Amino acid sequence: MRIFVTGASGWIGSALVPELIDAGHQVVGLARSAASADALTATGAEVVRGTVDDLDVLGANAAASDGVVHLAFKHDLAFTGDYQGAAEADRRAVDTFGDALACTDRPFVLASGLVGMKPGQVSTERDLPTIDGSPTSVRAATAAAALALASRGVRSSVVRLAPTCHGEGDIGFMATLVGIARAQGVSGYLGDGSNRWAAVHRLDAALLFRLAVEKAPAGSVLHGVDEEGIALHDVAEVIGRHLDVPVTSISPEAAAGHFTWLSTFLGVDSPASSALTRETLDWRPARPGLLEDLEKGHYFNG
Repeated sequence: MRIFVTGASGWIGSALVPELIDAGHQVVGLARSAASADALTATGAEVVRGTVDDLDVLGANAAASDGVVHLAFKHDLAFTGDYQGAAEADRRAVDTFGDALACTDRPFVLASGLVGMKPGQVSTERDLPTIDGSPTSVRAATAAAALALASRGVRSSVVRLAPTCHGEGDIGFMATLVGIARAQGVSGYLGDGSNRWAAVHRLDAALLFRLAVEKAPAGSVLHGVDEEGIALHDVAEVIGRHLDVPVTSISPEAAAGHFTWLSTFLGVDSPASSALTRETLDWRPARPGLLEDLEKGHYFNG
């Protein structure tokens, strides 16, 4: 298949593109910069220059492809205070893809998230997110709109990714936690640290996206989860040991000052199952788990 991938040079995309090419697919990747374009070209992918705001570019390339994987999201905008704006831009892109793929039965795979899906309980693919008009629920509404494309003749699916998608080169939540611990001189966790995050290795996540574009049934919700829930206290212990700094609890009142923007997410207990995903797509994660990956030491280089 000829597959159009947004976010193709990003954290998941840079693993997905070779995964697709190795499986015999042709990849067309969206690139915002010359550096991203060069990286994609080196993998053997075709390159289209543009951003998720270039709706004409998105629509034309979706229409010319056999399927679309939409990984791009304005994380830089979201993490600097305008999550609403990032989520609204994402919705415009999804609507554009829907119009381009309608009545074709071609696949459309959207990356979404699992944080806060069902706090305190193990969420499954059957659980529905809360859509209440809050900035974070705008993205949940976009995922719902993507699934609804199945009624318009699109083989749509949504991959809800674990809060931490880890691996060497990670610049996300785990790398941020390490950076905070190094800067603060302590490895902190919120409260008693018993809250859990689901986790998945980026290479296992890339495999899941390939399987989704190849064979996920229309309207499928898929969970990019290897480990159902890792206690953040255990994460802090590994970080503290590798950095040789104390491991300590941070009170809710001090969380924003200590963890900055990450404090919003650290207090969420967000375990999740991927049993239905594994059964549907025969997905078998095989990469190291989160704590094992942290123990390898690459998060602490530099």
